[in-house]
Amino acid sequence: MSLTSLFQSRLTGTLLTSILAAVLGSLQIGYHTGNVNAPAKIIEEFFNHTWRVRHNQTMPDHSLTLLLSLSVSIKDFGALLGSLGVKYLADSHGRRNSILIVNCLSVVGACLMSASKASQSFEVLILGRVVFGLFCGLVMSLNPLYIQEVSPTHLRGAFATLNQVFFATGILLGMVAGLETVLGTEHHWAMMLSLSIIPALMQYLVLPFCPESPRYLLISRGEESKAEAALMRLRGSAEKVFAELEEMKEEAAHTQSGVTIHEFFKKRRYKKPIIIVLVINLGSQLSGFNAIINYSTRMFQAKFDQAKYLTLGVGAVNVTFTLVAFFLMERAGRRRLLLTGFISIAVCNLLMTIVDSVLHLVPELRSLQVLLVFCLISAYELGPGPISWFIAAELFDQPGRPIAMAFTSMLNWGGKFVLALLFPPLLKVCGAYVYLLFMAVALLAFAFTWKRLPETKGRTFDDIAEEFRGADGIPLHDKTGFNTFP
Repeated sequence: MSLTSLFQSRLTGTLLTSILAAVLGSLQIGYHTGNVNAPAKIIEEFFNHTWRVRHNQTMPDHSLTLLLSLSVSIKDFGALLGSLGVKYLADSHGRRNSILIVNCLSVVGACLMSASKASQSFEVLILGRVVFGLFCGLVMSLNPLYIQEVSPTHLRGAFATLNQVFFATGILLGMVAGLETVLGTEHHWAMMLSLSIIPALMQYLVLPFCPESPRYLLISRGEESKAEAALMRLRGSAEKVFAELEEMKEEAAHTQSGVTIHEFFKKRRYKKPIIIVLVINLGSQLSGFNAIINYSTRMFQAKFDQAKYLTLGVGAVNVTFTLVAFFLMERAGRRRLLLTGFISIAVCNLLMTIVDSVLHLVPELRSLQVLLVFCLISAYELGPGPISWFIAAELFDQPGRPIAMAFTSMLNWGGKFVLALLFPPLLKVCGAYVYLLFMAVALLAFAFTWKRLPETKGRTFDDIAEEFRGADGIPLHDKTGFNTFP
């Protein structure tokens, strides 16, 4: 997809505003993913100081390390819990309203984190991370759900990728804010943790004026007139509205009114998409990217004096390649980007193992290690990163979509939580060979994607769902363009 094709699509201001207002939530999540990296030592000292005030002794080193790991990973655990509420909110209150409802969790979480210093309580900081985590688990499912249902079919994947673009941008902003020369200081770190309130308030000012998902209004609620009015605001053309309404009515004729969680996991037509979502999401989260994002400063510290600024390079590469994915998503397709991403991640992890193993013998290779970290992040953001968050919305029909997105969120945040908790001890036990575990995961995900994932680029939701209705297999080389490398 090029800029020219974007302009030729004659996108309405309402559509662009709706998408940009929704992804402000992803910006907040990225910010709180990146801002604990550089000032980790200062936060550790806050934990230690609080402990000394209470117990008149220094906290043991192993307890301090565990507490910092917990404070980093607890957000992901909160997100895992938050995922459980996606179906209820999305079906009961709609996609747009649900995003607005859960935004209050972000505000409360940021306020608690910021108040931890004044209250001299690291428990308040951890509680704030848990509350913010609940927001993460909900909004990272609700955002792609809303964006995909308001976007035109030919730009659906590209616009869903904007969720990851803003997430990556938030990570970079968080990394910058966490620098000692900015707000990552003993005096200002609490204020740094409160800044996510700004995009949260911006979302409250803009999103209420954006339309609800037309698919939700028509297929889930049966409100055709409201769906038509919402589509008219989003498309601006009566001809496009009529064609899209007909497509939605056709999809509605093929779907039942609702699906329970039990039915979701029992229905034959959902079994293959569930396995696809499971493998792609776990492959994305357990292939090493999150370990590098969470612990990049510490990885570089032993080898470079300016490790924090190298970590900024990690954030910048992250943003750059989410933008590359945005422009390639509708040109290259989901399959090709996923396959390229997974195999590149596997190669990078293998090379990371080799370089890290001989680094003590050849110190000059440390620059190559930094390059490999950048390459691994590029490969992740080119395909697995953005696609893992929205592919479920394309593979499932309207009744199954909210549960599928909740399932996606649980897998993503569960994988992040496990990796954030286990990477430091794994690194101590396995050393450089820890990257071989990540390589194995990436290779398994590559093989499964090659064999099982259908291409969804440019296809309607109903057309994709038809692949799985009563089908025993997934044809990968038929006329709909499933060829991986046409």
